[in-house]
Amino acid sequence: MATIVGTATSTRVGQRSSDQSPDDLLAALATTHADDPRRPALRDRAIEAWLPLARHLARRYAGRGASDDDLTQTASVGLIKAVDNFDPSRGVDFTGYAIPTIIGEIKRYFRDRTWSVRVPRRLQELRLSISAANSALTQTLGRSPTVADVASYLDLSEETVLEGLEGARAYRATSLSTPTGADGNRELGDTLGGDDHEFDLVDIRVALGPALATLPEREREILSLRFHGNLTQTQIAERIGVSQMHVSRLITRSLATLRRHLSEDSAF
Repeated sequence: MATIVGTATSTRVGQRSSDQSPDDLLAALATTHADDPRRPALRDRAIEAWLPLARHLARRYAGRGASDDDLTQTASVGLIKAVDNFDPSRGVDFTGYAIPTIIGEIKRYFRDRTWSVRVPRRLQELRLSISAANSALTQTLGRSPTVADVASYLDLSEETVLEGLEGARAYRATSLSTPTGADGNRELGDTLGGDDHEFDLVDIRVALGPALATLPEREREILSLRFHGNLTQTQIAERIGVSQMHVSRLITRSLATLRRHLSEDSAF
């Protein structure tokens, strides 16, 4: 009897979970203990429910030298990280957290994949010609040739030779561990600036602009006070003269409208 009851209960739970929205799955995941045997399956359903968002973001970077499958897989990795690390108690909508996480993963993929310096074919051929000329002139002149010597030998302008020499230096990447400075205590990597995380927000702002324009002015004001002004719902209610509960309902409705607009825009 216990087995039959357990099976029936599991069936009903499965039926209810299949009707859950992506947000409901995340909420259920957040309240499920890590040791709960149902958590892995719930996590998989949450990831699957949000895969259209990952695919949409991957399509934005198509045509940049990476295959569509690689971009989709990379975006999916970012989505998995977002689902695993999302904390709904912070009051941030999941899309607001997931989009920069997924985009960051895609950008890291491009940085890792294109780390080597790519030199145009013309400069590659010029570099080879200059190298051959250097060898020939060193033997003929008995010394290292000057730029003018190489230019005369190749019947090129000195500016062209200098361009080729510059391209030769760029042909091989310099290690970020290369010592710099008079005492050699610093490395080349120490001279580079840090990441500007504001760039990660550009895509979000571009995508949200048209969606926000569809909201009534009052709802836009409430969202601005909540997410830009960092006011609590109670403070917002006092400012615009409504109840805190009404503010909560307006925020929920506004976020649902934005999410629906973004979903339609991405052709889910």
